[in-house]
Amino acid sequence: MRPGGPRVRQRGRDLVTRLALFVVRTLRGEWHAMVVDPVRLLLRRGLSGLLLAFVAAFGVIFFHAVAQHPRGETAVRLVGGVQADLPLWLALARTPVSLYVPALDLPVWAGITQLFLAFALAEVTLGRARTLYISYVTTLAGTLTVRVMLAVGPGHGGIGLPPEIGHVLDTGPSAAVVGLFTYLSVVRRAPVVFFLTGGSMVAESVVKPNLAGREHLIAVAAALVLAVLHERPWRRLRLPRRARAARPVAPPPVRPAVVYPEPVPRRAEPEPALRRERVPGGCAGSGTGER
Repeated sequence: MRPGGPRVRQRGRDLVTRLALFVVRTLRGEWHAMVVDPVRLLLRRGLSGLLLAFVAAFGVIFFHAVAQHPRGETAVRLVGGVQADLPLWLALARTPVSLYVPALDLPVWAGITQLFLAFALAEVTLGRARTLYISYVTTLAGTLTVRVMLAVGPGHGGIGLPPEIGHVLDTGPSAAVVGLFTYLSVVRRAPVVFFLTGGSMVAESVVKPNLAGREHLIAVAAALVLAVLHERPWRRLRLPRRARAARPVAPPPVRPAVVYPEPVPRRAEPEPALRRERVPGGCAGSGTGER
């Protein structure tokens, strides 16, 4: 046996131990950031903190039920159907409603669970305004980028798209769900959720290259940009405070003490001698006087 064998084994064991501790700490921190803390916030707020999640889930169920009828499908297309060949103003007007219009080629009931979980977690953690903002921006980023790809045309390194893609119906909340999960994973420091979300989108675009796969990748990129922009203002506000705290505080200037001359004690003046009062008509010291 070589003399270096036990040392190599010990180093390997130490490396495995450190790696296991790192994984455990990461998973524990991510569990608290993505599950424990949101549940605590939800218990404080109650079911009112899930308003957006319920609205999104019921909206998808409603439009899915309406689209089962021929007239209802036409109405859903007119209200929330987005296509790349539509005028830009009409596509922008339909984009908010398209978040609740499910894609016809995907199972709606499987997507509702992901939709509810994404909106619930984002609403409890980020608030309603930011949740709506992120979901809309990520969806709009995919819709506008498809127009750019159509303008580029087929080829150009696989970036461009053929003109027939402009007739494909582009609806569904999947881009918003992907964007919300990506944003939350960056802001809440959850690398496992980030790699699961981004990795699944990359795998989807490789295995099944279609319009939805590209829009999902664009939603991931847009959410990353929004998360970075979200972190920068906080750093700007915190850095001056830290700098001021780290900077040594100079002591206040010491003023020289003013020395006043000591007062010269005055000598006590001798009290004047008592004078005898002369009584009129007599001698001093006598009670009566002689005439």
